[in-house]
Amino acid sequence: MAESKAKSESSLKDQGNEFFKAGNYLKAAALYTQAIKQDPSNPTLYSNRAAAFLNLVKLSKALADAETTITLNPAWEKGYFRKGCVLEAMERYDDALASFQIALQYNPQSSEVSKKIKRLAQLAKDKKRAEEVESMRSNIDMAKHLDVLKSELSEKYGAEESWKEIFSFLVETMEAAVKSWHETSKVDARVYFLLDKEKTDNDKYAPVVNIDKAFESPHTHGSCFDFLRQYADDSFSHAACLVAPKSIISYPQVWKGQGSRKWKHGQNDGFFVQFESTLSRKLWFVPSSTEKGQILCSCETYSKSDDTSDDASFNGSH
Repeated sequence: MAESKAKSESSLKDQGNEFFKAGNYLKAAALYTQAIKQDPSNPTLYSNRAAAFLNLVKLSKALADAETTITLNPAWEKGYFRKGCVLEAMERYDDALASFQIALQYNPQSSEVSKKIKRLAQLAKDKKRAEEVESMRSNIDMAKHLDVLKSELSEKYGAEESWKEIFSFLVETMEAAVKSWHETSKVDARVYFLLDKEKTDNDKYAPVVNIDKAFESPHTHGSCFDFLRQYADDSFSHAACLVAPKSIISYPQVWKGQGSRKWKHGQNDGFFVQFESTLSRKLWFVPSSTEKGQILCSCETYSKSDDTSDDASFNGSH
């Protein structure tokens, strides 16, 4: 009787193996289940069904069968291998790596397990970097890069509270530009104005002015900034913030200079930000690079500032 039961169980397992090899994982899983009902303490059956469930992308069931395989035979590397494969499919790479490493302890000669460990180590590394990149994309905090300016504004404006509004305006403008760059790989060339809530005629003056033609020649450059200075005065703006992608700047191309005028940031793409208020001027270049297929700003701004004109400033005077 026992011999007949063993033959039936073996027959079900063998049939399941044949369907598995043929790619019919649903039928294979059903046959392994029938075999398990006849012999619920056989770790091989759970291991085989775990493989079938994995191919059917029934990952929770596959993981449960792999765990049962390990419980029934803790010294058999196959259970840990199955568990590692399921965890890999779940993108739980660190856990999968740990499982494969246990499998290797029980079977140090397994080239299959060694290959999995090597692959998983790289996948875990890539996943961590991808998470860092996504964090860069979504967690933009420009204020922490502008601590020096924050202190400068506080000192220059003294008891006046207006510097806080000016600082917030700058931070929001820069963060919006960085988010745009991350999402579309570009920013629009514009000047943003912090208008006076009480004095500005909002019918005549908008908080944003497009300047996409401003850097085509010395003539357009000069006339544009004459216009912007007058606009700032007439609109009673407390501050202005220019944002311009490097790619549109034909004049002045400071990064093509030589010697002391030589551009220091190589071929990095990115954009410029120029901040102006009555008491301060700052110019930043925000570089970008490609990270895991995403074009991202490093958010490590390169700045240049003083209270007079310099060769990197778009504006020749206050």
